[in-house]
Amino acid sequence: MKRTFKEKVGLWFTPQGKISKNGYTVISVITFLIIILIWFSLSEFRIVDEKFLPKPLDTLITGVRLFTEEGFISDIGITTYRVLLGFVISAVVAVPLGILVGTYAPIEAVIEPVMSFIRYLPITAFIPLFILWIGIDETEKVFVIIMGSLPQLLLMVAVDTRKAQHDLVEVSYTLGTNKAGVIWKIVCPCVLPYILDSLRMILGWAWTYVTVAEMIGASSGIGYMIIQAQRMLYVDKIFIGILSIGLIGLAFDFTFKWLGKKLFPWF
Repeated sequence: MKRTFKEKVGLWFTPQGKISKNGYTVISVITFLIIILIWFSLSEFRIVDEKFLPKPLDTLITGVRLFTEEGFISDIGITTYRVLLGFVISAVVAVPLGILVGTYAPIEAVIEPVMSFIRYLPITAFIPLFILWIGIDETEKVFVIIMGSLPQLLLMVAVDTRKAQHDLVEVSYTLGTNKAGVIWKIVCPCVLPYILDSLRMILGWAWTYVTVAEMIGASSGIGYMIIQAQRMLYVDKIFIGILSIGLIGLAFDFTFKWLGKKLFPWF
């Protein structure tokens, strides 16, 4: 039986209800259009001074000039490289270690309190120390990303690992699986979808850390461009830098979701 629009909307707002892919896309596009319309209204009708909020069209023209004349695509490439390098190193260390922390109580007792302590430390406070210890080259910026991402990711993976159903573990022991086999045959398949989602979340945080690192002691990158534009009061360039990070992050976000559907269609 075909549902009316009112009935479909009612299902949308059912707790933990689902909507169609087309419905999701339409709502998302409308949301972005509303945001752009608000931006257009605030700037065109001078509700906010142009010095603080540039017009969308002027921002678009500035963006085209940045890409075609000022080599902004190179800054994007450098920043993306830094983010991915720091993120991959963090993931390679945090994922297996987080699984062990979430599986074995003694390892949890050793590592989790230390990681919980580190994750509350402000990353920006470490930037001067990293500059003194390492210098201002690429290594310093990658270390900032690792320092911010690794403890958070490790603890999130540990929490994800504890989501493995205890009944399945007990049944595997009954069927003769040894302790090492439980991790590979039961725990990992159960929690990998959750871990992939945690990786998606942490990658977004990594972009925040790299931008902060590039604003201090850098000569390239999106964050460097933003801080230089701030010094010259080029608000439109600041907007381009922020929007570029948002769009790149959105692309990575959709990539992770696509991977999740392909790798874990049952989830």
